[in-house]
Amino acid sequence: MTQRQLMAIVRQPVFVVITLVQPVIWLFLFGQLFRKVVELPGFGAGSYLDYLVPGVVVMSAVSSNMWAGMGTLEEIERGTLNRFLTTPVSRAALMNGNVVQQGVSTAVQSVVIVLLGRLGGAHYPGGVGGLALLIVLSVLLGTVFGAFSNALGMLVRQRESIIGINTFLLLPLTFLSSAFMAPALMPGWMRHVADFNPVNWALVAGRSAMAADPDQSVVLGRGGALLALAVAAVWLSTRTFRSYQKSV
Repeated sequence: MTQRQLMAIVRQPVFVVITLVQPVIWLFLFGQLFRKVVELPGFGAGSYLDYLVPGVVVMSAVSSNMWAGMGTLEEIERGTLNRFLTTPVSRAALMNGNVVQQGVSTAVQSVVIVLLGRLGGAHYPGGVGGLALLIVLSVLLGTVFGAFSNALGMLVRQRESIIGINTFLLLPLTFLSSAFMAPALMPGWMRHVADFNPVNWALVAGRSAMAADPDQSVVLGRGGALLALAVAAVWLSTRTFRSYQKSV
């Protein structure tokens, strides 16, 4: 089922390019616009581009995977999903094949963003190992939102509802995190909310992994929480699919 989803991307590679437009805007326009904020006392980073690259990687994973449910709805409308129900294929594979495909796409996009950041002058003290951990964290976060989006598609079964919910969630998830601003410069209540934001978990763990002296407890703690949340989201999407199957 994942191969089927990947073949669709291979036939339309321009889709991957289009999804990189917004991250490139964030990386270079935001990077130039806010590059002097590192001069504020307490920011704690030498270069804003160094700080921004993990934020762009993580936010790209979120914004790309939040729309997985739209593909599931399209499968329902075409009747493809119902035809697959007559086969012995795993129901978990039916529901999460596109999540795995999104994970592969997220990894590729993350690598491209990291390379673009390096070309722009970003530095990665954590080396290849730190970058690999950042990409793994972005894939885990993408899995959370991709599986959640699939579950949402099964529950609401309307494109307008998914668009409205995703639009409602994207900005709070972005700005109630340390994607673009150091936690030390955020209002206290925002820092407390960010502690419960999975987007911020990926950012904190990713930035720590990319540091010259990574804090393993932070990386493992936040990474483990993301892994548990991803497993729960996949389980939820499979359960909602079984409820859909009973209604057919």
